Amino acid sequence: MEEKKPFVRSQEVDSDLSNQIIGLMVYLSLEDDSKDLYLFINSLGGWVIPGVAIYDTMQFVQPDVQTICMGLAASIGSFLLVGGEITKRLAFPHARCQ
Repeated sequence: MEEKKPFVRSQEVDSDLSNQIIGLMVYLSLEDDSKDLYLFINSLGGWVIPGVAIYDTMQFVQPDVQTICMGLAASIGSFLLVGGEITKRLAFPHARCQ
């Protein structure tokens, strides 16, 4: 059975969260770059610079990053949602992307 690597974060994007997510993405991509990473997003937004740092890391790591909106992806959260691999982005039926 294929092992999944999800990130679930339901908070405002700030420097602490950005550092945690970037560290996890880099570590997991170095551990095994053949398995997709999953980023579940439920966020009102947050700081732009830490959000862009997450986005840049999503583009840099070798594995595809699948993004899933659950609840709300607003502001920088919606930017991260569209930063996922182009064929691997989705939103739950009642999720909102603003």
